[in-house]
Amino acid sequence: MIDMIKQWRHVFKLDPDREITDEALDLICMSGTDAIMVGGSSGITYDNTVELMSRVRRYELPCVLEVSDLEAVVPGFDGYLIPMVLNATDSQWIIGQHQQAIERYGYLIPWDLLIAEGYIVLNADSTVARMTGADTELTTDAAVAYAQAAERLLNLPIVYMEYSGTFGDMELVGETHRQLTKAHLIYGGGIDSSEKAGQAAQVADTVVVGNVVYSDLNKALETVQAVKQSV
Repeated sequence: MIDMIKQWRHVFKLDPDREITDEALDLICMSGTDAIMVGGSSGITYDNTVELMSRVRRYELPCVLEVSDLEAVVPGFDGYLIPMVLNATDSQWIIGQHQQAIERYGYLIPWDLLIAEGYIVLNADSTVARMTGADTELTTDAAVAYAQAAERLLNLPIVYMEYSGTFGDMELVGETHRQLTKAHLIYGGGIDSSEKAGQAAQVADTVVVGNVVYSDLNKALETVQAVKQSV
């Protein structure tokens, strides 16, 4: 599973709680992106997740679910990304909910399809920051330390730097990337143009594009080649 993810440079993230037409979905899935990630911070239900997955499944494209709500975990995805919000002040979002999920559903979990992500949330105004009580006022050194703790202490295969709705500090992201030796660095947040997509692609292994899909589809589509052409 992780070997597949490490091949991805560009990923579109689609929110089950937001509407997308069949025409727009077709353009997204045929754009040349490497994968579709399904997930969101609120309004995620079993029904809307199933509905979106079934539409994406018409295309020969990897589709993974980023789990944010136990009630919305749907079988049939290629993989399941499990966020551990490292800079959360509420331990429920680091390991508490994970323990509860395993206690409740352990016998049903397809362990070979699960990948844990060391999340670092960096936008204080985002839903995920408010929900988890994340300490978002991190220096570069602090962000690097969280990433290294994920990689070297917890042995997590993915570090996800989440700016959720705003374009992040590319110097901070780049320095974090340089200090990692094994973990795959994913960046998400505020990519609403090909220029920003290219900048993010230069400092991260995988770039996730989400909100602009719903606000300006053409700009979203332009991000694919911007990422693929970036060194």
